[in-house]
Amino acid sequence: MDSVVQLQRQLVDYTGQLFNEGFLDDQFNQLQQLQDESNPDFVVELVTLFFEDSEKLINELAKDLEQQSIDYRKIDAHVHQLKGSSSSIGVQRVQRVCIAFRNYCEERNIEGCQKCLQQVKNEYSLVKTKLETLFKLEQQVLAAGGSIPWPM
Repeated sequence: MDSVVQLQRQLVDYTGQLFNEGFLDDQFNQLQQLQDESNPDFVVELVTLFFEDSEKLINELAKDLEQQSIDYRKIDAHVHQLKGSSSSIGVQRVQRVCIAFRNYCEERNIEGCQKCLQQVKNEYSLVKTKLETLFKLEQQVLAAGGSIPWPM
């Protein structure tokens, strides 16, 4: 039983760290509250869809920014979509970079857009790794016979 309590404490600490470091915001807590016994994988499924969509959008953005003639409206539409999906699951740092990215699109600033694309890639990669770790911790708690203390 001590190992379950230890794993739960580790999960709570890690989740708190993600909030303190600005990776997640309260929207993520709200999603966790929607998860119940009838849909125990709700958050994991939603975040997995976010990962899939985000990777497609980031690849599209990279292609769009390599074009001879830059279509800033198209880039802005992709960034707007990424910003919205980041916001809907509480991935705060990706969302913030998208706000700056959209400003550079509006200014038609290619260097700013390229810089923001790199920041989006970095923040996305970081949050993906962090959330995968969080979900693994949750699985360890459940496998040890514990319960997930949501919301935190």
